[in-house]
Amino acid sequence: MTIVETPQPAKVTIRRATRSDAGELLKLIVALAEFEKLPPPDAAAQQRLVNDGFSEPARFESWLAFWDGAKQPVAYAFLFETYSSFLARPTLYLEDIFVLPAFRRKGIGSALLRHCIQMVHQRGCGRMEWTCLDWNTKAQAAYKQLGAHQMNEWFLYRMTSDEIAKFVQQVEPPAEAP
Repeated sequence: MTIVETPQPAKVTIRRATRSDAGELLKLIVALAEFEKLPPPDAAAQQRLVNDGFSEPARFESWLAFWDGAKQPVAYAFLFETYSSFLARPTLYLEDIFVLPAFRRKGIGSALLRHCIQMVHQRGCGRMEWTCLDWNTKAQAAYKQLGAHQMNEWFLYRMTSDEIAKFVQQVEPPAEAP
């Protein structure tokens, strides 16, 4: 007699977000902003997120995680591709990964991150990259357990829209009046 072990029913379901999920995705993005003590996207930014994420071509993709058949998502990942000139392969960049506080420590974030890593492999990407706030030591420990390493030789630089506008004003001559 052969005994076949059947796996436990999955408690986490992950699927790509669709336009009909936009409201729930925005709620999760706002929850992440609150967690990071940052201002959430305003109404105009939220509309851009919907347009950019669910138009053709989409500028990013988002994946939702549902716990034990829940109708509302409890976590999300927000990704887009960049490209490495040295590897001559795409890089999947993970902008956000977030699990609602009430659903943490259930393996949801790990399942979502593993899903993203599998997509990197399936798509033939050369690597996956993301950033992590310096105070989020729990996330840092989870990333190290997966085999990720913190980059020390590269520094992240950023220009905000205000800094870009200031630069453009300094470089571009003012338009001549007709």
